[in-house]
Amino acid sequence: VFSKIFSHEALESYLPKIQLVIKDTLRAWSSEPEPINVYHEAQKLTFRMAIRVLLGFRIPDEELGRLFEVYQQFVENVFSLPVDLPFSGYRRGIRARETLQKGLEKAIQEKLQNTQGKDYADALDILIESGKEHGKELTMQELKDGTLELIFAAYATTASASTSLIMQLLKHPRVLEKLREELRSKGILHNGCICEGSLRLDNIHGLHYLDCVIKEVLRLFTPISGGYRTVLQTFELDGFQIPKGWSVMYSIRDTHDTAPVFKDVDVFDPDRFGQGRSEDKDGRFHYLPFGGGVRTCLGKHLAKLFLKALAIELASTSRFELATRTFPRITLVPVVHPVDGLKVKFFGLDSNQNEILTGTDAMLGATV
Repeated sequence: VFSKIFSHEALESYLPKIQLVIKDTLRAWSSEPEPINVYHEAQKLTFRMAIRVLLGFRIPDEELGRLFEVYQQFVENVFSLPVDLPFSGYRRGIRARETLQKGLEKAIQEKLQNTQGKDYADALDILIESGKEHGKELTMQELKDGTLELIFAAYATTASASTSLIMQLLKHPRVLEKLREELRSKGILHNGCICEGSLRLDNIHGLHYLDCVIKEVLRLFTPISGGYRTVLQTFELDGFQIPKGWSVMYSIRDTHDTAPVFKDVDVFDPDRFGQGRSEDKDGRFHYLPFGGGVRTCLGKHLAKLFLKALAIELASTSRFELATRTFPRITLVPVVHPVDGLKVKFFGLDSNQNEILTGTDAMLGATV
């Protein structure tokens, strides 16, 4: 059922909505007089994308903001010791989940009652219809659980990768310019504007350098460190016997760091995935940012589409600069992210790519 949510047809219908959410977000970032914390704002962006695009909820912005704060509290306490005491992280997480589910139930009921004005089938629509096709109408609790799972899956890792993408574009202006050149050559970017109707799924798939950039971000800054699997039959690894039924963890990050196919593993080099080198093509499991095998991440195509749409908007309609003297340190847990966020100043641009400077903007522009 979930695989239908991430099919080619579904992604095609999500794309215009994803673009709209990203455009509105970048416009808001550019209107801020102070530099923004990219990681925190990226979390808001991916949460909004999940609510607005994947689930099709029409929650007012103010209520959406409150729901995001509750969701943050839920996520922060997911990995708590299961000790149900007052003021414990576990108790805070349980309360946040209860509040979340009340808000989600209200949104689901409103959605079920108001079906007019829909121009595409979102993930929740597909989930509901698939249940009916299998002769099982989903209960409200099942819908709330499925909804929360979709938000959770789309949230932390995508926010991490979005932040890493922006940081690498800041560090490597030549990569950003090369992206712009590809967009111009494909007829997507003209005179500083995205040509109307040019961003379709097939056009985005044809942007080979953009694909290399996203692949390299995910190689060097894989959002999660690894995954768990259950051993189906006893096997040997480097002289050690691993019994059937054991749980094992494979490390995505260590694999990327030690795989012999990658040259200069610490260097951000999108061209390693270009046609001349294709470093990810040698061997099945040297490159696995979304895991591998039959349990590879179901949402990987949606995640990559979102990152590509964000990169296109950043390269086409934005100018942004680091607002601190140095780049922040990176921490790896629970997902890769800057320790103190990533402080960046976005500038508003007119249709000719000229900065729209207020007095405050001009003053800040001299200090970023």
